[in-house]
Amino acid sequence: MKRILLIKPCCIGDVIFATPLLAALRRAYPNAHITWAVNTPIAPMLSEHPHLNAVLAVGNVANPAAPRTLLPFVRQLRAVRAEAAFVPDRSRWQSIAAFLAGIPIRVGLNSGGRGFTYTHKATIQPREVRHEAHIYLDLARLLNLPTDDLWAFVPPTVAASVTAEHALHEAGLKHGAFLMVHPGGGVNAGMSMTQKRWAAEHFAALAAQLAARLGAQIVVIGTATDQDAVARFKAALDQPCLDWTERFSLPETAALAVRAALYIGNDNGVGHLAAAAGAKVLMIFGPSDPRRYAPFVPPTQARYVWRPIALPEGGVAGGVPHGFDWAQDGVSVAEAWEAACALLGL
Repeated sequence: MKRILLIKPCCIGDVIFATPLLAALRRAYPNAHITWAVNTPIAPMLSEHPHLNAVLAVGNVANPAAPRTLLPFVRQLRAVRAEAAFVPDRSRWQSIAAFLAGIPIRVGLNSGGRGFTYTHKATIQPREVRHEAHIYLDLARLLNLPTDDLWAFVPPTVAASVTAEHALHEAGLKHGAFLMVHPGGGVNAGMSMTQKRWAAEHFAALAAQLAARLGAQIVVIGTATDQDAVARFKAALDQPCLDWTERFSLPETAALAVRAALYIGNDNGVGHLAAAAGAKVLMIFGPSDPRRYAPFVPPTQARYVWRPIALPEGGVAGGVPHGFDWAQDGVSVAEAWEAACALLGL
């Protein structure tokens, strides 16, 4: 194959989980021209990916193949002149878009018959609990491509790394001398599930303990939708912290996380990006399943904390488990502390 198009527009965590598939394609076709079609806000984090030749920014909506935007999206795909498209997505409209774009070889997920236009279909069993990254890698397995030793990987851009160094210098911080805490998340272009947030007060207690043990500064990050969680985190913290909310782009946040002693957060896209960039990450899970959505990196790099509970079939698409209560069903600060110490070798 000489020209390959990977279609995975949204959202951050799912895009991260598709990077092992990208690595499999690059390994199998080292001389191919590979383009990734992705949402415009996410495009910068892939702009310097070593396995890509081009990034196609396809707009701000979660699914640009929706009926109202289908034809402009098809025109964008057709302009790539791809010989093959790989679509690790369950959307019937994505499959229709790849077909209408005239791409001869179309390899995609077939969940409930929604991948009916693909020439190569990877059938999904929704009740089967598998990691999303492994499901996406089934597209490579359809073509008998090797998928061993592949992890999520999104290195920080050069410009983001420069910005991160300037920020550390400005704050008087050294590499490994600070904790990055993200108490929010759960909101993206595709869905809102703020129930995934561990109590901000728990984040504060854990961060304070780790900061005392490591002699580290605490940094809090977040977006506009995280304001309440950040405010509660700062109110519960018994020491000053640096507030870097709404200050840095996705690539810059990843570059900063790589320089932290540890990134601590909920199951959200920023945490997955931090792990894929090479940061040490502790991720707190509650009403989502880490067997499906844990950071897809070596266990020496990231850990998750979770108390197993009964969850809806089909992953987060099934919503929050009925009756889920963080106080009853969620992990404790002590459990998170133990996982953090194991990850950091304390």
